Amino acid sequence: MPSDAVTDPNEALKQKWDQRHASAEGIGDVAAVLAENIHLLPPAGDALDLACGRGASAIRLARAGLRITAWDLSPVAIERLNSAAREQRLAIAAEVRDVIARPPAPESYDLILVSYFLERALAPAIIQALRPGGLLFYQTFSVNAVSDCGPSNPAFRLQENELLKLFQPLKVRVYREEGRLGDCRFGTRDIAMLVAQKPGINDNF
Repeated sequence: MPSDAVTDPNEALKQKWDQRHASAEGIGDVAAVLAENIHLLPPAGDALDLACGRGASAIRLARAGLRITAWDLSPVAIERLNSAAREQRLAIAAEVRDVIARPPAPESYDLILVSYFLERALAPAIIQALRPGGLLFYQTFSVNAVSDCGPSNPAFRLQENELLKLFQPLKVRVYREEGRLGDCRFGTRDIAMLVAQKPGINDNF
């Protein structure tokens, strides 16, 4: 077998994101689903920022008093996050990790945040990784967009109401998907966002 026949299937993807994160300024923006619903956070607990990028959301969660784990495929993204966390004296366990190959363990987090990352097959593992009463904050691009932001391949965009279906066992707390309805100059466009809760003994359902 030729020596170049066996390659890391993630290497090209990793290099693409390394380049993007290396050339970007700052640590990015806090995910809208988190920023707009920050009042729903638990007062304490373990949170995972899955596919965290340069870490703006992970840092916001840490500032809210949660114990943060942050994973991303890009070493550059994790390096940028670690640097920002040190500067701000925040304890964040950031790790380079292929979340598809190594999903979170069952009942390991009180909160999971996913922003602009869509791997449909991972949805059951994300649900299982929430502890009883745990919260999922999720947002990503929708196929019913009003701009050209986001991936050009529709396979990497949510179909209408798909986010609700992917996480159907969870109790919906917040959902927004405005599509092209009404005056598209206003509102939350191009994405769908969900805050949902796993059933539990003390969740006040």
